[in-house]
Amino acid sequence: MSAEYTEDSIRSLDWKEHIRLRPGMYIGKLGDGSSQDDGIYVLIKEIIDNSIDEFVMGHGKDINISVNERNVTIRDFGRGMPLGKVQECVSKINTGAKYDSKVFKKAVGLNGVGSKAVNALSFEFSAQSIRDGKTKIVEYQRGDLVNDHPIGSCDEKSGTKISFTPDDKVFGNFRFLVEYIEEMLWNYVFLNNGITIHFNGTKMQAKNGLLDLLEHNINGNGPVRYPIIRIKEGDFECAFSHSSRSYSEEYFSFVNGQHTTQGGTHQTAFREAIVKTIREFYKKDFDTSDIRSSIIAAISIKVQEPVFESQTKTKLGSQTIEPDGQGIRNYVNDIVKRNLDNYLHIHHDTAEILLKKILQSEKERKEMAGIKKLARESVKKASLHNKKLRDCRVHLNTNHEKRLDTTLFITEGDSASGSITKSRDVQTQAVFSLKGKPLNCFGLSKKIVYQNEEFNLLQAALNIDESIENLRYNNIVIATDADVDGMHIRLLLLTFFLQFYPDLVKAGHVYILQTPLFRIRNKKETRYCYSDDERIEAIEKLKPNPEITRFKGLGEISPSEFKHFIGSAIRLDPVILRRESLVNETLSFYMGKNTPDRQQFIINNLRIEEDISEGKTKVA
Repeated sequence: MSAEYTEDSIRSLDWKEHIRLRPGMYIGKLGDGSSQDDGIYVLIKEIIDNSIDEFVMGHGKDINISVNERNVTIRDFGRGMPLGKVQECVSKINTGAKYDSKVFKKAVGLNGVGSKAVNALSFEFSAQSIRDGKTKIVEYQRGDLVNDHPIGSCDEKSGTKISFTPDDKVFGNFRFLVEYIEEMLWNYVFLNNGITIHFNGTKMQAKNGLLDLLEHNINGNGPVRYPIIRIKEGDFECAFSHSSRSYSEEYFSFVNGQHTTQGGTHQTAFREAIVKTIREFYKKDFDTSDIRSSIIAAISIKVQEPVFESQTKTKLGSQTIEPDGQGIRNYVNDIVKRNLDNYLHIHHDTAEILLKKILQSEKERKEMAGIKKLARESVKKASLHNKKLRDCRVHLNTNHEKRLDTTLFITEGDSASGSITKSRDVQTQAVFSLKGKPLNCFGLSKKIVYQNEEFNLLQAALNIDESIENLRYNNIVIATDADVDGMHIRLLLLTFFLQFYPDLVKAGHVYILQTPLFRIRNKKETRYCYSDDERIEAIEKLKPNPEITRFKGLGEISPSEFKHFIGSAIRLDPVILRRESLVNETLSFYMGKNTPDRQQFIINNLRIEEDISEGKTKVA
């Protein structure tokens, strides 16, 4: 029986109720902080965007940011909000100065929503404006005003200070990962020449815009084939080269300083311009993939009143450069063609290297065509969707919102894959079952991806043959046993991704599933422990003589228990490439053929530990 639809069914929500009821409209997915696009990082970004807009308009060259466990404080030295309108600026929807293009030209914030969303989704939120020797402070809890301080005198520099603690009722047991925040802040620094950001005591500065950004991000791809080419003209800037190790395309694209992780019209225009310019320069109709394969590029454009596809501003939808109405496609194409053509005519060595790279890609593509055909036939024969992959019902190509929630668990063995398969959410969670340990692929060519049955089936399941843009699952979770064999399988899979698809890791798609090591229970309560510290705490809490179970493998955890560990309480450790890490050197040491060096490393780091659960001594 359907509910009666009457006047009483119609509800009107106030600003904070709507944001808290539909947070995805304002900050994308929620998450617990393990993914770089989780909502808690969007909250930080929304406040920083306002400070950056102040800097762009010529006010305030420094931003101080501190993250102390769950509390965030952001202090800029701009003009400060008008003191009589502080409360409206942070709690009245569709209120702000961003509607006045004379006050904020080419700003990131457009809709008067950002700070209000942060306020509504925070357990505690305070805003202080300092302006011309006076200050105004307002304080909130979950969007409700709790303190409205009167305007008072202040001897600090003008600017705005925002402090907030995300609400655990919304975000659950969240945590901030410093690496994700640092990456966000470095992008702000690279894109805003002259700004200085102080983050938890660390000073961040840059001088050469996208050139610095690309050099900062390029080490994981190995050395570039030729010096980075930088083009800067008007409201457009780009820097690019071709990696000597990567096979895919990698882009860092920005609009008004906003990291458009899904690209948009400006990125599409750049990709088209590169192909068109190179074809005309060499007077050859090269295949698009041969030109763009292994390219790594940073792109930035400034647009007045840009149109984004969502409040989180991850993809540009604007077609024109305002206010003159010139098309973005023609604007970018003209700048790239003119500047790149001149550069290649002047730098003959680079032009020669680029030509060799294109011809090499062309040769490899033709050689791989036959191998890929056989690989696709192998996938069909293996009945991928019946034997190796238990797919989910959501297919991600058509719905970005659902893609954010979809996960592929990669596990080994029938018992482990069986437990996960029986426990999973069939709408959004899929399971790929490995057959034994995968091959150590370090140092091998990409042919092995298609010639090795396991790798061929895995890349087919992920749908990353042509491009990671076609990735079918937003979250790729390695789920292996917490023992030596499980760790080895984990390393072999990470080697596969880092060797052939490093962009999956860089984009934050790859995770390690954390499962409990112990179950501690008495007649009244059961606790699952992920570490020895948690085990000791649980034993003390559940006195006397609780039952202690040590889980050695995923198959030992019943489906009814496993459902909890891969549901709302799932614990994921993201695989993060730190800026200082050198992927090739790291893989070479741990997965290469330097047996004596690695053997000595193991001996030097050998530890003797006592397995308390069994009263045995083990080597770790």
